[in-house]
Amino acid sequence: MTAAWQALRDLRPDVLEDAGDAWHAVSGRSGADRVRVDRLMTARLRETQDSRSAAAALARLQRLSRNYHYLHTECGLIRTALNALAADLAVPQRQLRQALDEAAELRFTVHEDGSVSFPAATTATLAGDAPTPGGHARGDARLPLDPAPDLSGAPPAVRPLNPNAEKAQALADRIARAVRAAADIDRKYAATLDRLRAAKGLDVTAATLADAARDTAGVRAAAGRHLGDGIPADRSPAELKAWWDGLPEEQRREYLDIAPDLIGGLDGIPAAARDEANRNHLPVLIDELARRHDDDSRTKLEALRMIQDRLREPSVPPMYLLGIGDEGNGRAIISYGNPDTSRNVSAYVPGLGTKLDGDFVEDTMKRARDTAVGAQRVDPSSASIIWLGYDAPQLADVMTESDARRGAPAYNQFMAGLDATNAHNDPHLTAIGHSYGSFTVGTAAKQSGGIPGVDDVILLGSPGVGVERAEDLGVDESHVFVGAADNDLVTRAPTKSEMAFAGPVGSLFYGDAVDRGNDDNYFGKDPASEAFGAQRFKVDPGPPFAGVSASEGMQLGLMAAHSQYFDPELDLESTENIARIVGGRPSEITKEERR
Repeated sequence: MTAAWQALRDLRPDVLEDAGDAWHAVSGRSGADRVRVDRLMTARLRETQDSRSAAAALARLQRLSRNYHYLHTECGLIRTALNALAADLAVPQRQLRQALDEAAELRFTVHEDGSVSFPAATTATLAGDAPTPGGHARGDARLPLDPAPDLSGAPPAVRPLNPNAEKAQALADRIARAVRAAADIDRKYAATLDRLRAAKGLDVTAATLADAARDTAGVRAAAGRHLGDGIPADRSPAELKAWWDGLPEEQRREYLDIAPDLIGGLDGIPAAARDEANRNHLPVLIDELARRHDDDSRTKLEALRMIQDRLREPSVPPMYLLGIGDEGNGRAIISYGNPDTSRNVSAYVPGLGTKLDGDFVEDTMKRARDTAVGAQRVDPSSASIIWLGYDAPQLADVMTESDARRGAPAYNQFMAGLDATNAHNDPHLTAIGHSYGSFTVGTAAKQSGGIPGVDDVILLGSPGVGVERAEDLGVDESHVFVGAADNDLVTRAPTKSEMAFAGPVGSLFYGDAVDRGNDDNYFGKDPASEAFGAQRFKVDPGPPFAGVSASEGMQLGLMAAHSQYFDPELDLESTENIARIVGGRPSEITKEERR
């Protein structure tokens, strides 16, 4: 304890922060140098040279780029560790200084070993006032979670007569505990910083990069609370954006490099930052899933690896990874085009059977990309998002409303984030719901205030959206658009009463006996009906309920007609109508008579 409390009292966190800033400067220069190597030297050499010597030069430039990347990462880690150390030590330092101030006010003496002496006092007794001697209190550094001492057989503690003794003991304990806490913090960060050592040599190998990943995890373990405590995660997307914009660049880099999982899913953080954070976190998530051996983890792992491969390939429009996670059936939010710089942005909610698997990557993501490509032909300033930010129902629970109720608030929060981060004063936002996803969109629209910022709503293959009129979706009925293929039986889903009366098959033929006009669906009024009041646009009718193909054999038209709204090869008219709405020209759609 000797001299330890004096060192804690006199500690200057700003010295640690200054050292961290110096390491950050090295990190920043290394990052900038890597960009110059990649974008100026390497790219120019690839464009202008094609020879054996050029290939050798490219290999050396790639090595140089890796070296700069390693320096950028490791120096940034040191900066984060030093800043977190300063922040963590500030807590016991504050506790110590408060104890020292109270001791000074009481005129107690704090000794070099942390013990506290107190003066004599006069104490009232049965025989009258009597002087009691002063004394000496030694601190107990046990923290509240430490095991209590074994007092079996020990005599009961005697309350000291001098009233100053209790105060002195409490102060000595607080001093001892502050010093112990500081020592624990110091040991933790010393071990973390000691591991940040580069291997000898000029080349950064794959093993070195793996070591950098371990270093990142180590710093995250030490500094995670420091980073997490600073995020106002309970604020609105607009407030989160203001918080992020107000951070110094070095703090934003800390979050992106050290704690990307804390940032990548926050609505209100700009798309470019979310994309970088999620790309940084993706290998960590893949590694975690690779260590599990259940079927669900293997399914998600395959999908994440496929997404990682797509992110590495050139994409037109460019991909932005706005969210990723393994909770529930998996999470993935991907934008084609920058949703912050685009004037027109759509967010598509998928439905029945959607989960983070290979089909999601091969088919569902393609729907968003095709929408973006079509919308950009209408207006180049367009982006399209696939939003798997909830657990879409699987076949066994498609008839329940609970998934939509849980997903609706998350979707509204996401849309509020799009509205907050978009560079345009009044961006054109379109909510798209397909299948059960249309019911999720309808449920979101019924929340207080409706879907934030939304201008248009597109409902595709809908079994009902939970409202009776298009105007109940929070926008004028002229801004609600419906695509319903004649052979898509989901759009003719029987009502609960019809199901009870004639069963799932019989209701297709005898439903009118229960539903006069036959314009109700399972989740409410048929969005394609006259009574609902939306604009119905033309789509291909799709294959009939059961068709035979020489190449594919028996095919259920139920799912074929239900799944082709986004596919320009199968239903060009539908995709062009969707593109016109998303691209801001809904007046140009081709209309279909309502049912």
